[in-house]
Amino acid sequence: MNKLIALIPLLPFIGFLINGLGRKYLSKGLIGIIGCGTVLVSFIISLMIFFNGSYSTTPIHYFNFIQAGTLKIPFAFQIDQLSTLFLLIITGVGFLIHVYSTSYMHEEKREHFGRYFSYLNLFVFSMLLLVMGANYVIMFIGWEGVGLCSYLLIGYWFKNTNYNNAANKAFIMNRIGDLGFLLAVFWLFAKLGTANYTEVFANVGKLSSSDIIGITILLFVGATGKSAQIPLYTWLPDAMAGPTPVSALIHAATMVTAGIYMIARSNALYSAAPLTQNIVAIIGAATALLAATIALKQNDIKKVLAYSTVSQLGYMFLALGTGAYVAAVFHVMTHAFFKALLFLGSGSVIHAMSGEQDIRFMGGLKNKLKITYWTFLIGCIAIAGIPPFSGFFSKDAILLSAFEHNKFLYAIGLITAALTAFYMFRLLFITFYGGFRGDEEQRHHVHESPAAMTVPLVILAVFSIIGGFVGVPEVFTHGGEKLAAFLSPVVPSATHHIEHSTEILLMSLTTGIAIIAILIAWMRYRTYKEEKYTAFGKVLENKWYVDELYDTLVSKPINKLGGIANNYFEKLGIDALVNGVGKLVTYGGRQLRWLQSGLVGNYLLLMVLSMLLFFVLEFFLKR
Repeated sequence: MNKLIALIPLLPFIGFLINGLGRKYLSKGLIGIIGCGTVLVSFIISLMIFFNGSYSTTPIHYFNFIQAGTLKIPFAFQIDQLSTLFLLIITGVGFLIHVYSTSYMHEEKREHFGRYFSYLNLFVFSMLLLVMGANYVIMFIGWEGVGLCSYLLIGYWFKNTNYNNAANKAFIMNRIGDLGFLLAVFWLFAKLGTANYTEVFANVGKLSSSDIIGITILLFVGATGKSAQIPLYTWLPDAMAGPTPVSALIHAATMVTAGIYMIARSNALYSAAPLTQNIVAIIGAATALLAATIALKQNDIKKVLAYSTVSQLGYMFLALGTGAYVAAVFHVMTHAFFKALLFLGSGSVIHAMSGEQDIRFMGGLKNKLKITYWTFLIGCIAIAGIPPFSGFFSKDAILLSAFEHNKFLYAIGLITAALTAFYMFRLLFITFYGGFRGDEEQRHHVHESPAAMTVPLVILAVFSIIGGFVGVPEVFTHGGEKLAAFLSPVVPSATHHIEHSTEILLMSLTTGIAIIAILIAWMRYRTYKEEKYTAFGKVLENKWYVDELYDTLVSKPINKLGGIANNYFEKLGIDALVNGVGKLVTYGGRQLRWLQSGLVGNYLLLMVLSMLLFFVLEFFLKR
């Protein structure tokens, strides 16, 4: 079984090598088969592990990755319930995105088609390494790998300067968070001499409270970068610059879930740091609300979904901060289904609209893109949290925990839920209802996407409907939550002290508010009317001017400081010193060359003068 487990990440890596090196020689069909097939086999092996129950907190050791004195860092995997669940999400949803990509990217040249699939395979490999690693070092390798792949895929169309800027932004902002992660790992080595999960969690009691707080805060800094939380969230909306399937992969199955996984994996540390947990909960709630308000006034179909992802990630951090680790992981799973569905659905719309992404120039697509419409509708219902769709169960588990932990945070979560339902159905109604607002060429081009794109939509729609039933709360089952029981050996379940009647009342409240928000969106947007933004509307449209604020407070001062450093420190300091040494040597060489004239008479004269000089010096020194 250990060899089969090693194949899970190895196969996508092999696919990366074959498609990357053979992109100029392989046909598109073969590239697609290799790219999809490697991930499919990884998914099948993950399913075998899941159904076989081959879970263990004992690491599977392959070789010593680093060994220096007493420091030993093994290359080892830990296949327990938590990592297995993530394996199924990454490979299952990732496979559907790969299949979708074979059609969506079909117009690309063969060489670029191969490059795209090689990057996609490398992305899956990196994320698998991240969740399978048995220590923080292996996790960090995968952590950096997904950061690299996001850079490569966001800037996939590298001839577009704006896309390159978006890729750079993602890469740099993630490096800020990665520094926090790395410092936390160094801190663990300094205090415990190990980064292995089993050893670290078994020795949490040996760490002082200040050590635990410092380590957990630094890990959270890493999570804010990778999972797009305040203040490092602005890269994720710009990540839509890449091809739409890439957006689905980043936002649903990989990368942004890395921070959630890392904190859920480190629950023993976070449970011992209540201060850090409060910080995580507050940042999560604030991010959820901020991103939801921005999504209200966005008109790019992918940008609405991007801010929706930031908001939903905020929900997950709210759960983590309130100790509801299972609820956070549950929402990761359901979010993977409906967010991948929504992004791929948006790609189907963009494909039909000849590349148009502005929803103000769409409309009337309901009858022309029937499969896309119905699956997109299912995704909107799921993310809005309407029962019995998947988002209802995971979202209410988070809100229930927030209600017990802090009523103010619960209120923020409730408001965010209402905003989510409103902006998602605003997106649906403007895109699919009313009259067609595109040009004549687009009108003639509009058609349903091919099966390679619609079949993944249908599969994801089914899971968006039924995916929540693995976490039906005890109030409905009287037998405990299946997901919580499954994860219990690794992730502790939150203990609720709320009456069942109160729990049902809270569920009814959130559902009622979501339905009211949908009805308001229906009344406002079922017939499209051009929006005239107020002053506050302009603020939301411009994303609270956070990018401009960062540009003013961070980018411009750093660039100005860099200019000063370049003009004065580098040119007048370092360059002057280096160039001065070179000029001095050159000048000295030019003067000394006169001594090598090639004339024997001159050499004899120099010998005589030198002898006379030595005699004179000797005479005066003796005196």
